[in-house]
Amino acid sequence: MEPHLRAKGTNFYTIGLSYKKADAEIRGHFSVTDEAKEGILQQAKQEGIEALLVTSTCNRTEIHGFAQHPFQLIKLLCEHTHGTVEEFEKVAYVHKNSKAIAHLFRVGTGLDSQILGDFEIISQLKKSFRASKNTQVTNPFLERLINAVIQASKRIKNETEISSGATSVSFAAVQYILARVPYVSDKNLLLFGTGKIGRNTCENLVKHTKNDHIVLINRTKLKAEKIAGKFNLVVKDYANIQSEIKNSDVLIVATGAQKPTISKELIHSDKPLLILDLSIPRNVALDVTELPNVTLVHLDDLSKMTDKTLQRRKEFIPQAEEIIEEIKSEFNDWLETRKFAPTIRALKNKLTTLKEAEINLQRKKYADFDEEQADIISSRIIQKITNHFANHLKDETTSANESIEFIQKVFQLQNK
Repeated sequence: MEPHLRAKGTNFYTIGLSYKKADAEIRGHFSVTDEAKEGILQQAKQEGIEALLVTSTCNRTEIHGFAQHPFQLIKLLCEHTHGTVEEFEKVAYVHKNSKAIAHLFRVGTGLDSQILGDFEIISQLKKSFRASKNTQVTNPFLERLINAVIQASKRIKNETEISSGATSVSFAAVQYILARVPYVSDKNLLLFGTGKIGRNTCENLVKHTKNDHIVLINRTKLKAEKIAGKFNLVVKDYANIQSEIKNSDVLIVATGAQKPTISKELIHSDKPLLILDLSIPRNVALDVTELPNVTLVHLDDLSKMTDKTLQRRKEFIPQAEEIIEEIKSEFNDWLETRKFAPTIRALKNKLTTLKEAEINLQRKKYADFDEEQADIISSRIIQKITNHFANHLKDETTSANESIEFIQKVFQLQNK
């Protein structure tokens, strides 16, 4: 990244961890709740960090932002989660400037997702950017970058088949059930948790299992009733969860709690029970595996499923990468124009100062001096002059650095 992009000696960094090196337990330690995200943004604002973006999903947690050193961002993350610096350093990655930009493009377009082509991350990025903007921890660079990533995501989704078929963990969960549970339409399915993953899973269950007696439970019953109404499903009170688990053949957990919500004490049945935990942190305690009738599958296991759909998607990676390079090139062109923007602004200010001094002089010399007309004409001339200089600096055959230095020297400019 060029020096003109740095704010007071800072660089643009991405710090984070993902499913590639961090297991579900470690990712759970660094999972960022909505309250924690707000705390990170507020603290960043107090510490004078110019722009920051916080994302936390089931397979990654990342902070993107300007800092004098990446440890500023690592410290923010650790102070607002249950993770430690020592844990972070074992599994983390840190990207700087152009590498951080390239990484965000791959993440936002589903190329770095746990399931290739999973585009749910882009809605998370949009939500995260809105939070940054609401807290006033953003700048034109970050806004332009996020918009470029969104544009790349849309084009890849529309112009390639990298998202054909299943694009999410929720679909993979249903595929797993279909492959391993015989006569699934006759089985008792219980979905605990109706957050985003829970809703998507519910929709996929209804669509693919042809099961019309799926039970929903959520701590807030009203949320479950809204989802159930859409699909004509049964809702039970949270107080009944133990008896509902006893009746179930398949339990899907997607509660988003910070601690396990299902343990072996809740399970009082000898018949086979398949439990799918789609949560980060884990919402099903590992002690359930001590029960001989229980099979526990976590979303990390689901992501390792290799099927024809995923294999076919890989064929479209080169096409997706071409789209990314095209939009990234446009973004870099914009960055180049930012390089000389301070000089053009300083030139315009200098010419405006000269104009005002001259108009003031002419006003004193001539009683009938038309100050308003002179101001209009001179302002238009200033705009034309600055446009000529800007076009000159944009010219690919021009050495922008030498031209900027020359303009600054001739007009005795100081960038502001």
